[in-house]
Amino acid sequence: MNKTILLTATIFGLLAIILGAFGAHGLEKVVEQSALDSFETGVRYQMYHALFLLLLGMWDGMTINRKKTVFRLIWIGVVLFSFSIYALALNELTTFDFKKIGFITPIGGTILIVGWIFFGYYILTNKSHK
Repeated sequence: MNKTILLTATIFGLLAIILGAFGAHGLEKVVEQSALDSFETGVRYQMYHALFLLLLGMWDGMTINRKKTVFRLIWIGVVLFSFSIYALALNELTTFDFKKIGFITPIGGTILIVGWIFFGYYILTNKSHK
């Protein structure tokens, strides 16, 4: 499981760097500043959670089942939150109106919050590493 978490963290981090560079150098002339700012928010939160997953994957203070729960919540949250922001920021460049699925962004954000809550709860209730 730790290998899966670490590989996912690496992929999220790599994509955040690539998408951040794309946003900074490729989008500045084709989308409005507000869309670029939103895109950068998606990149920033994706990178935060890539780093969080690196920590989770390296830490031995939590059972595998608890790690799986936190990992899945963070993974789903990042995909729904950050990737929906990317789609919304690029909306004016596509024929599909991504605003129709804009409700996904706050759902993803809520799932990220729940992942952090579970992480904190698991730390507080851990009997073996006090």
